[in-house]
Amino acid sequence: MRVLLVDDEPLASIELQGALEREVSGIQIVATYSNPTKVIAGVLEHRPDVVFLDIGMPEIDGLELGRQIQAVVPGICIVFVTGYDQYAVRAFELYALDYLVKPVNDSRLRNTVMRLQEKLNLKGLGKVPVRNAPLIGCFEQILFHPPGMEAQTVKWRTSKSQELFAFLLYHRERVVGRGVLLELLWPNIEEARAAQHLYTAIYHIRQTLKSYKMDSISIRIGELQAGYQLDIGGAQVDTELWESELKQLGSLDAGTADAYERVLRMYTGHYLGYYDYLWVEHERERLQLLWLYQMKRLSEYYEGQCVLDKAIQINLSIQRICPDEEECYFSLMKLYHAVDNHMGIEEQYYLLKTRMERELELPISEDIVRWYEQWRLGQHKLIGELKGNSTFLLK
Repeated sequence: MRVLLVDDEPLASIELQGALEREVSGIQIVATYSNPTKVIAGVLEHRPDVVFLDIGMPEIDGLELGRQIQAVVPGICIVFVTGYDQYAVRAFELYALDYLVKPVNDSRLRNTVMRLQEKLNLKGLGKVPVRNAPLIGCFEQILFHPPGMEAQTVKWRTSKSQELFAFLLYHRERVVGRGVLLELLWPNIEEARAAQHLYTAIYHIRQTLKSYKMDSISIRIGELQAGYQLDIGGAQVDTELWESELKQLGSLDAGTADAYERVLRMYTGHYLGYYDYLWVEHERERLQLLWLYQMKRLSEYYEGQCVLDKAIQINLSIQRICPDEEECYFSLMKLYHAVDNHMGIEEQYYLLKTRMERELELPISEDIVRWYEQWRLGQHKLIGELKGNSTFLLK
């Protein structure tokens, strides 16, 4: 893997280089730049596979530099590094492979490296659905969909077997250390007993896979019994297929809007959303942000085309899956105002007020309160004018 690092703070580049060299065997840091004006020439000269790019640089916004890099080398992998996670959604506008928040944590970097290796291994091939291939569902909960059969909710022998499978699936095609698994699932148990629990859980997973006719998925022991590796064989993962399809859609216009709707509807819930596993939070957030960004783009597109009924449906879909997304309530209030649906405005404000103040114990955004009060004032004035006109007519 050929890597180019860009950060206006040389010490930050040195630290990231050290962390990458610890995590990735055979990595080659082809160049590091603290002056962003030299980066484009460096990318063309060194042809890296991946650019780790700092967002907050004084000479140029890192996001803008990312656009320029992708313009000269389409398809290059970019990982943004930032001190603020508020840049995450903007990073996805560029289809960045990932983003890291400073100070970079080894565990997060490890996950990013895993995604980079998968991306580079598949570069140029693309993930496409294969007919009659077993499918593993990860939207909300784990589902098995064997060829020629309906999707099935999996009944696991124990909750530990379920989490172990989910963890190995997330790290698929890589050996996960035995110590990592013991610490994750049985942290407070004596090692010999914990190891026995691990062997039993692996056995239960294998039996479960067999009973659901998902035989192409296998778990093998790593070299020197260092850990376990889950290989999915010919099976596919629905979240991975969804992301691949989404990124192949291209620009959003009249010719692709229907395709965007179709692919975005495939996002039926958050990645392993039914489970409260701490280790899954970053991937869940990453996919959610990607989906939200594209849904908002599609809503804005339909608003621009005056197809307001579709914009409303898109925002209702956001609200159903992300009920804490305050912005979608406000968007619906304004859309209902545009179509003269007063009850819709009142309902959205009530739902937002209930959600924020009673359930989350947070105040509603001042902009939303101000807009709603101005709208209510306008309604009262209109009612007063109508009453005045009716009195005049009676006279």
